[in-house]
Amino acid sequence: MLGGVLALLAAATFGFNAVAIRRGVLTGSVAQGLAITVPIAIPIFLIAVIFTGGLSLIADFSLYSIVLFSISGAVHFNLGRYANYRATKAMGANLVGPIISANLIITIGLAIIFLNEEMTPLRVIGIFLIILGLLTLLRSPGVAGKGIREDETKNFQPRLVEGWVFSILCAVIFGSTPILIRMAFLDSETEGLGPGLAGGLIAYISATVFLGLYYAVKPSVLKHCLSIDRQAAKWFVLTGFLVCASHMFRFMALAVAPVSVVSPLVQTSGIFRTILGWFINRDYEVFDRWVLCGIFITILGAVALTLSTDLFLSIVNLPNNIERFFQLSWP
Repeated sequence: MLGGVLALLAAATFGFNAVAIRRGVLTGSVAQGLAITVPIAIPIFLIAVIFTGGLSLIADFSLYSIVLFSISGAVHFNLGRYANYRATKAMGANLVGPIISANLIITIGLAIIFLNEEMTPLRVIGIFLIILGLLTLLRSPGVAGKGIREDETKNFQPRLVEGWVFSILCAVIFGSTPILIRMAFLDSETEGLGPGLAGGLIAYISATVFLGLYYAVKPSVLKHCLSIDRQAAKWFVLTGFLVCASHMFRFMALAVAPVSVVSPLVQTSGIFRTILGWFINRDYEVFDRWVLCGIFITILGAVALTLSTDLFLSIVNLPNNIERFFQLSWP
């Protein structure tokens, strides 16, 4: 019960985070967003690591694991977050969310290749649903760029080419970095809440160092970041806290409940993103039946990709021959 509640809190804060990002990039730049949301995580994670007794666990990580955490942090929190913010600024969180959900397909594929995980019929269905959701999204007049009246889009006209390019880039990065993180834990043979938060702290420190080096080379960018608008700064600070809270809720959920329960619940963040976006960002998002259907289908696909076969079969009563089909795996 507690694990499910924590997983839903993670989903809600992930959804709220996407909405806050959208508001931040309306008046602020992507560079300004990174300048706030990346470094702000270090003191938050540090407090959490100290509280959970994970600070001493950093010494248990091998050098190889620390390198993997550092690379994943620099890539995920800098490049991946940049692509996410850039895509959201271009075409809104509603259109970006389903595309970035495709990162799960990349993660599953890489996990099968490098971590010896298995492909199952349920995962195949999840991949199909995510692709179907993206195809449904393409039916939207807001994506096709036709059939839209000016009063329907109000203050927002999506820049689709830019949005799709950076959404796909974000999906590739978000889909590949979890493999590096998992490899780091496997190499050091450490798991759990404390080591997880300690690994996250290393990743955020690495991302902040690389960001600082970039500012040292490009002082004009740092000057631009320091001139941030107060309204944008407020939303980016909120985003920084929300994304940290999301990860911590997820870590705590995984500490008290199995992955097969936590991961599918976390994937429902798209529901919270859509509902909160309707109330907060209605004038700056595309809300039509094709977009909403596409979001719903990709959420179902994401849940199917992360749901364990055993849990699925314990929930759904199927005939024996169909149940045997769902128990198949490859390789």
